[in-house]
Amino acid sequence: MPAWLAACVCAAAVGQTDHRVDTDTGIETWEIHQQGVALALTQILPDQARAFYINRGFSAEAVEAYATACVYMTVLRNESAPATVHFRVSDWSAVSDGGSHPPIGVDQWLERLAVFEPSKSALLALRWTQFPPEQEYQPGGERSTSART
Repeated sequence: MPAWLAACVCAAAVGQTDHRVDTDTGIETWEIHQQGVALALTQILPDQARAFYINRGFSAEAVEAYATACVYMTVLRNESAPATVHFRVSDWSAVSDGGSHPPIGVDQWLERLAVFEPSKSALLALRWTQFPPEQEYQPGGERSTSART
């Protein structure tokens, strides 16, 4: 497990982390359940990111920086917590040997990719496939509000 991912999972909740590796793809997933909240992080391989975004209209050159960054799918559920779960991605941090920093947000990716002049539909695809910057979930997994920054 990469150090930054371990720190993210540990900071999200203290508890037992379930680590799985898909035997066909080698894709790793880390999942934790704590106090009625579930958080799962699953790797997205560079070729998966390339294929998805090239098929959405980005050039191979434009998508390369994104595809080779540490990309993962995030699933957060409020299964049975006694209250609303609220998060802000800006409060999260990625930890590596080089230190700690917040994850790259959707607006930062949009800025970085704008120099390649992608189509509006490509930019929209990127925006809607990113984890929202801030969100709240009612118990039972229902989202109550969301905000994009």
